Amino acid sequence: MTPAGEPIASLIARYLAVCGDQRRMSPHTMRAYGLTLDRFADFLILHLGGAVVGGQLAALTAADLRGFLARRRGEGLAAASLARDVSALRGFLGWLRRSEGLACDAMAALKSPKQPRRLPRAVAPADVRELVDVVGDAAAVPWVAARDTAVLLLLYGAGLRIGEAMALTGAALPLGDRLMVTGKRNKTRVVPLLPRVAEAISAYVAACPFAPGPAQPLFRGLRGGALDAGTVRRAVQAARAVLGLPASASPHALRHSFATHLLARGADLRQLQELLGHASLSSTQIYTQVDAAQLLDAWAAAHPRAG
Repeated sequence: MTPAGEPIASLIARYLAVCGDQRRMSPHTMRAYGLTLDRFADFLILHLGGAVVGGQLAALTAADLRGFLARRRGEGLAAASLARDVSALRGFLGWLRRSEGLACDAMAALKSPKQPRRLPRAVAPADVRELVDVVGDAAAVPWVAARDTAVLLLLYGAGLRIGEAMALTGAALPLGDRLMVTGKRNKTRVVPLLPRVAEAISAYVAACPFAPGPAQPLFRGLRGGALDAGTVRRAVQAARAVLGLPASASPHALRHSFATHLLARGADLRQLQELLGHASLSSTQIYTQVDAAQLLDAWAAAHPRAG
């Protein structure tokens, strides 16, 4: 069967397999793209009045694509979700053109909706200390308390994404003053490891009942498997409630706090970009806005007539 005669469901399945095998797309992104493309297929079956094959995809018009996005917008999707749908369609139609010879010229009409860029919310240093203490105190098992403390200090003290911390293995041991981190798109970077953070990790390793083999996860769950990021998020959520902190005080906010506090102390944007593993400097520049916004908040709180 030629791609032109292949059913859309089969083409979608092959595309997602390529995303997983060659592009190493995260399971979360693959699941989201798969849902979007399944909805797209359902829309086209109704829109075109029957089964859809590859040749019909190449013949789609800009009006067809806009019709799907308009339907999704009518379902109440936010701009960020619509942007994800556009990304999924671009990826799928681009793959059809490159790999299957099915060029959909209407793809050029796909435009991502504009969306306001929300500033990340940093957690104050004093609140970070309290958050780490409360999470550690809440753990019933001593080595789990040491583990949770080490993870949170690593997020705040080295600016890691929680997924990057969960991906660390025993190969990181013994610890030095640098840590090799694998980030998005399997890109590696080296981050400085503060003595306080290294001490917390070493204390956890010494207390952990599971041997830290070089191919084994560094951070373990209660039964010895890899620690799930959801476990960390739930622990932070519980501590947040105790301290009365806002919902924005999440594990990922500790990474934002790392960046914001370094910038406030004079860190160079390029150096900060390398530490965070950002592909583009524009992703790092947002923290200059965060710093300014926090100064304005502090000024407004200190001056009753500021409003």
